[in-house]
Amino acid sequence: MAAFILEKLCRGCKRCVNACPVQAITIFSHLPVVDPAICIECEACMESCMHGAITFTSSEERGSNG
Repeated sequence: MAAFILEKLCRGCKRCVNACPVQAITIFSHLPVVDPAICIECEACMESCMHGAITFTSSEERGSNG
């Protein structure tokens, strides 16, 4: 599963963009966007993020408790 950007935590520093070895992350409207077709799930972006704004948990796993 591809990386997921938590927009509320992202500060637009572009560290994830620079860390991605396959250029799966681009900037769109000042925020990073992950292309799931390119992402190799290496977690380099997550490790580079100083704000904890990247996860590899699916939306279903993050989901609601209700």
